[in-house]
Amino acid sequence: MDGHDLVLNWRGDVIENSHIVHAAIVDSDNNLLYSLGNPSRLTLARSAAKPFQAFAILETGAAERFGFDEADVALISGSHNCEDKHISRVTAMLQKAGVTEQDMNCGGHPALSKVVNAGWVKSEFIPTATYSNCSAKHVGMLAAAKALGAGTRNYNDPSHPVQLKIKQAHEELADLKPEELRWVIDGCNAPSPALPLKNLALMFARLAHAADEKDGNSTPGPPTQNLARIYHAMTAHPDMIAGDSRFCTDFMRLFSGALVGKLGAEGCYGVGIRDCDATRRLGAKGGLGIAVKIEDGNIDMLYVALMEILTRLDIGTEQIREELKRSYCTLPKNTMGIVTGHTSFKMDLKKYS
Repeated sequence: MDGHDLVLNWRGDVIENSHIVHAAIVDSDNNLLYSLGNPSRLTLARSAAKPFQAFAILETGAAERFGFDEADVALISGSHNCEDKHISRVTAMLQKAGVTEQDMNCGGHPALSKVVNAGWVKSEFIPTATYSNCSAKHVGMLAAAKALGAGTRNYNDPSHPVQLKIKQAHEELADLKPEELRWVIDGCNAPSPALPLKNLALMFARLAHAADEKDGNSTPGPPTQNLARIYHAMTAHPDMIAGDSRFCTDFMRLFSGALVGKLGAEGCYGVGIRDCDATRRLGAKGGLGIAVKIEDGNIDMLYVALMEILTRLDIGTEQIREELKRSYCTLPKNTMGIVTGHTSFKMDLKKYS
């Protein structure tokens, strides 16, 4: 593992696992400020792309046409727990859009919430499409298809006008040519992008910068009203982005509108931070984006790495960071409750002039 940036997972005084970390810290002017590992690593964004898929959906006018409110917009951008508040909202969105669960081309799966899933197992409940963590995104895509007059059949096909709209949005926000983005079918049966990590960070930086532009806190530029709307929906309704006992929700709640964060499966995370003293101190112009990838896909170690990066960059207060670490960077314990190990870091955060 020589030459790699690592999170080291110890048991006693023995390194049990080493987790390679890649990260890119980029401002909204597309300046790479800091990195770990390979900031150009081709990275599957997975659900970290949802805010930008939601942006493309809003660009079709679907929210206005079908009366989606800000909590609906947040849910489209999220990976929800399937709590009652999530399912009832997805059901209402289907009705607003004039479509049914049978129109959704995604399937059900075990809930991301351990509590919810335990209840399902106990009652022998079999989840259907509405109970996918991506269900609101799929309703949004169906609504977008209707808004475009494109038909809802095969709305998830890569060649459908909705997916072409999503691809165009990613190309523009990531400053990439079509051939520089690759698309794969995600777990929910919709296309998802693979792009250099630094370009994913750029997208999150522009998401945050759009909120500043809308609120008049920086020089006007290209990000649109709908991009700012995504940011504000996510920060106003963090419970719609994930749910109880989930990092994304607690992360945004504790930072009180200063940033957005979105998890992607297999160890990818994106953060967009609004212009502030901390970002300017790091040399950022406009918003700041952070994209992190754990090479082996370990979500627990992803959160450990992200919190270490935020600590080193001095983003947020120590109190906020410590509260998140207590919940999501816990020490390993055995069956008797005895701490058996710890994590450490072999990470050299490279700074660019």
